[in-house]
Amino acid sequence: MGAALALGTDFWSRALADPALPGPSPYGDLLPPDENGVQLPPGFTSRVVAVSLTPVGDTGHVWHPFPDGGACVPAGDGGWIYVSNSENPPPKDVPVATSLATVIGFGGAGAIRFDATGAIVDAYPILTRTQSNCAGGLTPWGTWLSCEEWETANPYAAGRVWECDPFGEAPAVERPALGRFQHEMAAVDPVEEQIYLTEDQTDGLLYRYTPQPNTWGTGAALEGGTLDAMAVDGSGGVTWLPVPNPGAPTGPLRRAVPGATPLNGGEGAVYDDGRVYVTTKGDDRVWVLDVAAQTFTVLYDGKAHTPPALNGVDNIAVSAAHDLYVAEDGGNLEVCIITPDLVVAPVVRLTGSQHGFENPSPIPTMSEVSGLAFSPDGTRLYLNSQRGQGTHPLGPGPGVLYEITGPFRGSALDSAQSTPTQVHSVGSTAAMGDAAVLASVAGRGSLPATGGSVPGAAAVGLGAAGAALWRLRNRAEGHRLP
Repeated sequence: MGAALALGTDFWSRALADPALPGPSPYGDLLPPDENGVQLPPGFTSRVVAVSLTPVGDTGHVWHPFPDGGACVPAGDGGWIYVSNSENPPPKDVPVATSLATVIGFGGAGAIRFDATGAIVDAYPILTRTQSNCAGGLTPWGTWLSCEEWETANPYAAGRVWECDPFGEAPAVERPALGRFQHEMAAVDPVEEQIYLTEDQTDGLLYRYTPQPNTWGTGAALEGGTLDAMAVDGSGGVTWLPVPNPGAPTGPLRRAVPGATPLNGGEGAVYDDGRVYVTTKGDDRVWVLDVAAQTFTVLYDGKAHTPPALNGVDNIAVSAAHDLYVAEDGGNLEVCIITPDLVVAPVVRLTGSQHGFENPSPIPTMSEVSGLAFSPDGTRLYLNSQRGQGTHPLGPGPGVLYEITGPFRGSALDSAQSTPTQVHSVGSTAAMGDAAVLASVAGRGSLPATGGSVPGAAAVGLGAAGAALWRLRNRAEGHRLP
């Protein structure tokens, strides 16, 4: 309510003038549940990749509980790595006493390595002894930003951001310059060389991190930069206000920036083609920040539809075809697509009692969908049922990771079925940021490690090459979201 009054009624009427609307899916209607209880369009299949608190395949590595944010990076052998956070201890609205995962006690992040055929070849931790690691984002140099979601009052402390090596070869590094607050996702703009961070609070802010000059290309870019918070005026215009003492605050950062615009439950954030898409769960909206125009407007409003096509907006990913994929926390446990022609439709739906049960009390006993990430060729979508595999009367379960394979638009499988003009000419690897190209440059099939020193000319050149790649992609043929 406070945000609405601050922005004015004129802002809302302008923002909602041309929203995304429910419509037919480009993939067709969902079929009945498969053997895994997953409803998919024709031509798509699912498999269970990992179940929390049990070993991953034949690796012997026990998968972490409450899997949340995830991403994929390419490996030098034609395979890829899926990285995943552990939101453990669970969020404050999930009763710890009902979770088998409390025996673990910590969060962190893990990784699963796949070969070129999609077979699991390894699994291992990449971050340990942290807590409530919610979501995060990939850097253009191929590291994973794992973001903690927690806050304590006496003395004040809050969640951190850790830069992690998906290959597990370099130790994770804390990045205080990205702020301490209840983090959700991080969206990296490789063209303007900035990072956007969401905050899961009813009065949370949208933050923007700007590194020091000539540091982009390694972890040095995450040291000593500046953090700002977004302020939106009555016409949707955006300005940025400095955040004081972001790395060692004595109180909540969101209350230290007078004039910043609160967002109701900031969740997902993803960059695509000069725009940052943000989801806010409290008011069920998907927003778009136009980086060049510096405007912030509503792309989808769930409360404008009865029943809503997309409900409980949360984690978000983007494909090479510029389609948004939005996961539901609540609703009917779907992943919905928002196409460039502003159609909203379900693509995946999880069904069955293994995802929890309805409960009239305020304590949630249903799961949520999290960890959306495409494989480098765009043919596989990874997602979690974060509290899946629960059984009565234990309540929420430890979690399960699924892989959905099919002709996703802009993917290699879609390309095989389409004419060349129907597929973006830069290719699906561009949707993964700069990772695919920089991986081949870095030598070992991975990307520059988390290293904290100021990069030399070669590292800066890699960052510039990545930015050029994104500019080339922006000129590729095909539609995109507004």
